[in-house]
Parts: sequence; structure tokens; C-alpha cells
Amino acid sequence: MKKIWSVIGGVSGWLMGGPIGGLIGFALAELLTTDQSGPKRRAADAFRTGGRSAKDQHVQPGDFHVSLLVLSAIVIKADGVVDQRELDYVRQRFVQMFGKQKANESFEIFKTIVNKDIKVTPICEQIRRNMAHSSRLQLIYFLFGVAGADGTTDFSEVDVIRRIARNLYISDADFESIKAIFQPANNLAAAYVILEISEDASEAEIKKAYRKMAVKYHPDKLQHLGEDVQKAAQEKFIKVQEAYDAICKAKGIS
Repeated sequence: MKKIWSVIGGVSGWLMGGPIGGLIGFALAELLTTDQSGPKRRAADAFRTGGRSAKDQHVQPGDFHVSLLVLSAIVIKADGVVDQRELDYVRQRFVQMFGKQKANESFEIFKTIVNKDIKVTPICEQIRRNMAHSSRLQLIYFLFGVAGADGTTDFSEVDVIRRIARNLYISDADFESIKAIFQPANNLAAAYVILEISEDASEAEIKKAYRKMAVKYHPDKLQHLGEDVQKAAQEKFIKVQEAYDAICKAKGIS
């Protein structure tokens, strides 16, 4: 991996310390023992210094990406086994989300930390303290994508994502809404869950719920996290629109 810097170079001061900083520092140390090339050395140095003032607490694209790497490692270990097929699934999903080059770079870090003992609560606490609610919602969306990369989502994976969500202060309603986005198309029951309303909701309640969800999931909230994340946010936003359209069609709402 010649450009690991592109994965971790844009991280903020808050990510340098705490349990996440420890994990990534361990990963870089492992990589540098096998490859002392200039790019990796510069990446390690940049990570240790943060490439910016430690007082800069704004979330950067690198913060989101590294947080996702660590949380994905937790999810993939949910069933107690990590085999090559599962690793391939995660890499495939990262390719879908970030493109081949960035996925390859990310995977070098991922393979190093996936077998480490990662504690959910302190990891989530560090993220929660520094990342806005909209960004945390997007992390959960991505984790469902990782979990379902093999075509199925195991109950143990759902349970660990739920635990992560609760530790990130994501409500159960928001968790179920995101989970429902990954249900098969044309699932009307899932559409109601996505909008967080009951099937007997009135027309006014349906329209109010749609406006609320459209604001909550609007891609513009994630502009600062880069094109990769904003593109996925657009996908989620479209799913909300499709859920609303399906409900309106079923109820004859114009």
C-alpha cells in the first residue's frame, strides 16, 4: 500500500488519542515493520502529529473513514469468526463505497486491526463526543452495507450494529429506519418504518414525517465529509423519497 496517507491523512486532533488512535497507531506500526518505504513513514508521522493542530476538533473525511474502518472490524467479528470470505465481503463493500484504490488502502489497515480486541463502548464514546448526529447516522447506514455485502445480514451483525447505534446515541426509531432501507424494494411495510410512522398515519402525519426525514438525511449535512460519503447520503435520501412515494401511492395521496 503506497498511499496509506490518503486514508488517514485528513484526520483531526480528536482522533489522535483515545482507543481509535491506539488501534490505528498499532496498525501503522505493524505496517512499518514490514515496509519502511517513504509513503508509509510519512503517513505514520502525519498520523502521530495529525497534520494539523490538535485544537482542530472539526470532523474531517479521514475521521469518518477511520471510524468506519474500526466499527466495520467490530461488525465483521460479530459471529465470532473472521475468515477470508468475510474479509473479501468487507473489501467488496469498501470498493463499492470508496472505489478500488481507496478500498485497497483501507483494507491494509482493516486487516491489521480486525483481530484486535476492540471494545465497543469506548470506541463509540470517542466518536459520539466528536461527531455530529447526521454523521453518526451515516456510519450506521454504512455498517448495514458492510454487513449485507454477502447478500445476507446475520442476526448477530444486526445485534452488534444495534449496540453500536445505542452507544452512538442513535434512537431505536432511527436505527430501525436505516435498517428498513436495506429491505427488498417495493416493501410497503418497510416504507412506513423508514419514515418512522405507523401504517394508519394520516395524510398530514405522512407529509410531516417525510419533511422531517428529508431534513434529517439531506446530503448537504455531510458535504464536509467528501464526495464518497455524500454520494452514499444521496442514496439514503433517495430511499426516503421512494418510501414516501410508495406510501402516497398506496393511500392515494397526491
